[in-house]
Amino acid sequence: MYHFVWIPKYRRKVFYEPYREAMKIIIQKIDYDYDIDIVELEIPEDHIHMVVKSESKMSPSQIMHVIKSISAREFFKLYPDIKRRYFWGGKLWTQSYFVETIRNATEDTIRKYVQNQLLELDKKEVHGSQLGLF
Repeated sequence: MYHFVWIPKYRRKVFYEPYREAMKIIIQKIDYDYDIDIVELEIPEDHIHMVVKSESKMSPSQIMHVIKSISAREFFKLYPDIKRRYFWGGKLWTQSYFVETIRNATEDTIRKYVQNQLLELDKKEVHGSQLGLF
């Protein structure tokens, strides 16, 4: 299994509703079309966590290339206003991403971590943002 994390360009906080749900649907469609086998997917406002079974016929870099390229194209088709407002360079995603291999001993831990990403976001919203120095 692999745990992926990637962010939108400029770390924009664009994945609030309805955009979060739309991106989830887009990625799930890619999962189905390319037989990737995503077992966990969570989308906080400014990044994405995804856990993929390693039986996929694609390498982690191929998986990421397919998901990033198709999801950006489909997301911008649905929401061209978001592209104009936040992504003036025309790219939804940064070039980089994080990926780690998950062993059986840590699979449950990573899955719970991914599932709890929105809970952590809610806690931060309740406590407010950090006070500035100036």
